[in-house]
Amino acid sequence: MKNQDFFAIGLMSGTSLDGLDICYAKFFNNGSIWSFEILQCETLPYSSELENELRNAIHLSSEELLKLNSEYGFYLGEKTEEFILKNKITELDLIASHGHTVFHQPQNRFTLQIGDGRAIKSKTKRTVIYDFRSQDVIFGGNGAPLVPIGDELLFPEFDACLNLGGFCNISLKAEEKRIAFDICPVNIILNDLALKLGKKFDENGDFARAGKIDELLLNKLNQLPFYTQSIPKSLGLEWVHEYIKPLIQNHGIENLLATFTEHAAVQIVKVIDDYGIKNILITGGGTYNSYLLEKIKAKTKTIIQIPEKEIIEYKEALIFAFMGVLRSLDLNNILSSATGSFFDHSSGLIC
Repeated sequence: MKNQDFFAIGLMSGTSLDGLDICYAKFFNNGSIWSFEILQCETLPYSSELENELRNAIHLSSEELLKLNSEYGFYLGEKTEEFILKNKITELDLIASHGHTVFHQPQNRFTLQIGDGRAIKSKTKRTVIYDFRSQDVIFGGNGAPLVPIGDELLFPEFDACLNLGGFCNISLKAEEKRIAFDICPVNIILNDLALKLGKKFDENGDFARAGKIDELLLNKLNQLPFYTQSIPKSLGLEWVHEYIKPLIQNHGIENLLATFTEHAAVQIVKVIDDYGIKNILITGGGTYNSYLLEKIKAKTKTIIQIPEKEIIEYKEALIFAFMGVLRSLDLNNILSSATGSFFDHSSGLIC
């Protein structure tokens, strides 16, 4: 490939419902080496109405879900166009949208991220690439995690990359292959519990720090079958409702936060140590949970790297922008070694 610059916007909405992440970045290809520069980024908090709609989308009828898919697509388009105008963006090759995950059942060969890309295009009049996960599931994969291609090509200096989002996932090199998988739920549970205390999240893990670990509950959580399943594997909201929610009923909220924070740290460190990781990059909203990070650091000798704020908060949106660039070039943007699909492939619908 000839040396070339690409300008792209990545849109990301995570399961923790922190808001819409928008990242405008420049990607440069120098032969086989990729580099990037984040030019502008912003998180747009959801209105309480939209947040509730997205949170409860799993319970909608098919007709209501189709309506939300369209409405949310127009919302993404409007907010992206506002971002483009506000930042006076003139160089833009494409918009890549992850959408918002409602269903994720790779075992049943389907996954659904709402936010119709055609609606985004109608508002922005730009090339839009969306629905990155479905093809991988059709090809026998988990449809997740997808960010390992970005870890491999944009962050090669780290042994592993860990994302502390709604779910925690990891990407690392093992036997010359990039593997990746979900480790455990994190913010999807911690944020939900914090809401019961009147906060959107447990700032610095202060509620958890004030609680007491319930050893019996911790044991039950650590013994969930998912943690002994072979990789590749991924988690979804359905799994949380089936396995986690029934276990955490009828407990004090602060004690639950303390126990689940400990649970997450135990599962994360188990993976880090099992793979002998020497240094690891940690990003995602959970990076600001100082109590969780203290727990992780206390249990492992691995060198933990915390990057600048832009990478902490926008790494996933950045990588989806990059995946859009790769898709536009018809280059592989999904690794079968990470998702379990039949082969590496180039995924995403181009509108």
